[in-house]
Parts: sequence; C-alpha cells; structure tokens
Amino acid sequence: MIRKIIYSIVPFLVLLAAASLACIVSYFIFQAIDGQLPLSKIITKATQLFLVLSIFPAMAYLKFNKHDLGFAEQAVFLKQILLGFGLGFITLMPVFITLYILGIDVVDQSEAWTAGFIVKKTTLSLLLALLIAVFEESVFRGVLLAGLKKNMPVIAAVLISSTYYAALHFLNSKTEISQQDFNLFSGFILVGEAFANVLNPKNASAFLSLLVVGIFLAVLRTQVKESLGLCIGCHAGWVWQIKMNGTLFNPDLNSEYLYLVSSYNHVVGPLVTVWLSLTIIGYFVYKKVQG
Repeated sequence: MIRKIIYSIVPFLVLLAAASLACIVSYFIFQAIDGQLPLSKIITKATQLFLVLSIFPAMAYLKFNKHDLGFAEQAVFLKQILLGFGLGFITLMPVFITLYILGIDVVDQSEAWTAGFIVKKTTLSLLLALLIAVFEESVFRGVLLAGLKKNMPVIAAVLISSTYYAALHFLNSKTEISQQDFNLFSGFILVGEAFANVLNPKNASAFLSLLVVGIFLAVLRTQVKESLGLCIGCHAGWVWQIKMNGTLFNPDLNSEYLYLVSSYNHVVGPLVTVWLSLTIIGYFVYKKVQG
C-alpha cells in the first residue's frame, strides 16, 4: 500500500521539479527578451518542454521501449491517428450539436466568413491540435499510465493518471510581472499561485469533465494494445473541434442552459461529463454482453 502511494506521488514530484527548473530557465529568457512575453507563459511552455524531456529518463529507469508506451509500428500508428480522429469527431460532435440546438452556442456574426479564412483557421487549428495531442498523450497515456500500471491495478493507474491530466489544465497563474518587479523568485511565486489554482472551487465542474476525458482516453489506451496513436488522434479530434467551435460560435452568456458548460472554454462541463461517462459505461456494458 505504501509503495503504491509513493508511486502515485512521484508524478507530482516530477511536475514540481519540471516547474522549478522552468522558473530558473524562464528567469534568463525573460531578461533576454526584455519582458516581451508574459513570464507565466514562458514558465508554462518551459515546464511542458521539461515534462516531455522527462519521458526519456523515465523510460530508461522503467526499462520501457516505445511499444510499452503504446506506440505501434509507423504504418499502424498513422492509421490509428486517422481512426482516432474519426472517433474524436463522432464522440464530441453530438455535444456541439446540442449546444447549438439549446442556443448556448450562437454563430459569430462579427467575422467576415471567406473560404480563405476558414481554410487558414482549419489548418492552424488542426496543426495545434495535433501538437497538443502528441504532447499530452505521450506524457499522460504514454509514460505516466504505463509506469503506474506497472506498479498498481489498472483502475488505480487510470484514475491517478487522469487526475494529473485534469489538474495540469488549471496549473496557471494570471498574475502579470513587470520588469521593474521582476527577480529570480518571481517565477516561483507564479508557480505557487498556479498550484493553488488547481484547488480553486470555481474549476470543479471543468476539472470533473476533464477527469472523465482523461478516463475515456485511458480506457482506450488500456483496452487496445499499442493504441497511443488512437489516443492522439481522438484527442486531436476533440481539440480541433473545440478550437473551430470557438472560431465559428460565441457562447450566449444569458442562455438558461449555460450551466451545461463551464467557464473554462464553454465546452467542457456537465454535458461533456455525462455524455462521455455514458459512452464509457456503454462500452463496458457492450463488452460484457459480447463477452
């Protein structure tokens, strides 16, 4: 039991180390660019970079290869990404249709819709979605889930890795640091605020929704062998839809159904939580009936 608790805390220590190292590196970057970018943004990107780099020593320590993380052979991996993208589209599109029917999402009339504008937004959103998906899936459904699964029951590994995944989305600070007030400890102050923000009660609805999102992807990863490509594709499909929805629609803040989404991005929230939970339950019911 104690060993399992220790293993569940290790990811937090790795995150803390990555954030601390990012604070030090960001100090020099912020100085070099004369504060042209917010310090919090520099720290966030640096932390993400160090988390990705941590995959390699973690693989060496755990004696994992790419197949242990869920990477299939190249041809299969690319096919999985396409199939996963389709799965992401199918599983999230009903949510957007519901948001539109209920009047939560309204068409953005302020934009001059042209073919060039839509193509540009679609392409940029897709590239960014793939980048986000590769990073997050490699870390959370790759090395983290595989490492936890090696030392504890699958259910515990799924829940813990999904909790870390949800928490990372709220690990941020909105405090602006000017060059006049900037010093070596500024980054650590922002990181402290970021960790405190994870526990902010106003994030509870979005946190629960993202927790279910993480569980959905973890179930996909654990139910299909070497399926990280499916997770990346599905995740990218979701992110792409969310970004395109933000481009084409605006939330009606006066809608009587606004409680179905959270203020995080006006997509994740109770509606997504219930929908994906039913999808997960439906999968296991189907599997039991078939098995």
